[in-house]
Amino acid sequence: MTSSSPPAPAPQHVPQHVPQPLRPLRRLTARGREESHRVSSPLELFFDLCFVVAIAQAGAGLVHAVATGHAGEGVLNYAMVFFAIWWAWMNFTWFASAYDNDDALYRVVTLVQIAGVLVLAAGVSRAFAEHDFALVLIGYVIMRLALASQWLRAAREARGAERAMALRYAGGVLLCQVGWVALVVLPAHARPWVFLVMGIAELCVPVYAEKDHSTSWHPHHIAERFGLFTIIVLGETIAAATVAVKSAVGEHDALSELLPIAAGGLLIVFSAWWIYFVVPIHGHLRSNRESFLWGYGHYLIFASAASIGAGIEVTVEEAVGKAHISTTAASAAVTVPTALYLLTVWALHSRHFKVGLAQQLMLPVTALLVVCCTFLGDWAVPAAGFVSALAVATGTALTARAAAERPVNATADAS
Repeated sequence: MTSSSPPAPAPQHVPQHVPQPLRPLRRLTARGREESHRVSSPLELFFDLCFVVAIAQAGAGLVHAVATGHAGEGVLNYAMVFFAIWWAWMNFTWFASAYDNDDALYRVVTLVQIAGVLVLAAGVSRAFAEHDFALVLIGYVIMRLALASQWLRAAREARGAERAMALRYAGGVLLCQVGWVALVVLPAHARPWVFLVMGIAELCVPVYAEKDHSTSWHPHHIAERFGLFTIIVLGETIAAATVAVKSAVGEHDALSELLPIAAGGLLIVFSAWWIYFVVPIHGHLRSNRESFLWGYGHYLIFASAASIGAGIEVTVEEAVGKAHISTTAASAAVTVPTALYLLTVWALHSRHFKVGLAQQLMLPVTALLVVCCTFLGDWAVPAAGFVSALAVATGTALTARAAAERPVNATADAS
């Protein structure tokens, strides 16, 4: 056919405006980093919602441990369980950003990963109460084996450095699963050290796998995925706190004591949402160096955001006399994770966009003031909420003033 030939007529029985159905199985090849309008898929959103089940279980275990006076042990168990949840979620998210072809096999393997996190969630309470991590490990291994199979499938279609990268990912993931077995086999006192060693090993897998070839993850897509998960975690925090207040009011009729805690908790969560989303971070994610640090740092963002809700539950239990800890200890369960959240969001997000010393110091100073609120007794949580909200208002005012002064300075420089 020459360039002057007329186009072949479309079949009469297939309207030209109806898209052709895609094949159930398609090649799993890398997507382009420059794709436009890249958004989260319904499968990814479903994936996130199912992970919240495990986060809720981890939060419940933390609440019980702290309220019964075993804060150190509870925080350690929470850190280990949350690492398994976060790392499996993040690895899938990064893989999906580069290789999601949404065919039938990809969907089935992703659903297997969801089944794995539900198995993990079922074992969380036993891990906290009996130090039995067997079910948590089984769920984690299910998720990781499913991801390794995705990497092997990607390696089958890739060539050269990309194929080597995919094989390194699959091999690294599989090798780490062998090491995690020690978490169940070794005595309880050795588990924190096993967790530390294996956690570092897991974090090294992407760095090693992508040393010669980077996956084609999409900056906008990655930023949206992490933002959506932050919203879900904060939503779970509100839900947990609401249930705690409702139960306490129903059992003890202590509305006057609980309303300030509820108001302070809401201000903290609302401020946490505002501070996270006030700047568009996707422009900062240009290479693996920035993105790895940013992604790994979200362990602290997600874990602290989720534990704020657990802290509010502890504070509610202490207010009605159900927790066997002091008021200061209960308040710290809210203020410490809130301060950690503020500092981590500043380090990963805000400092890249702040102009001037006042803007740069806003979140670190706020974090310090929130910690100081710990010692205000029954008013610790309301005070922390007020400080957080005041930081949002002050930061907004500083940003507005800087924006108003910028044209003036530009005119002065030009003259």
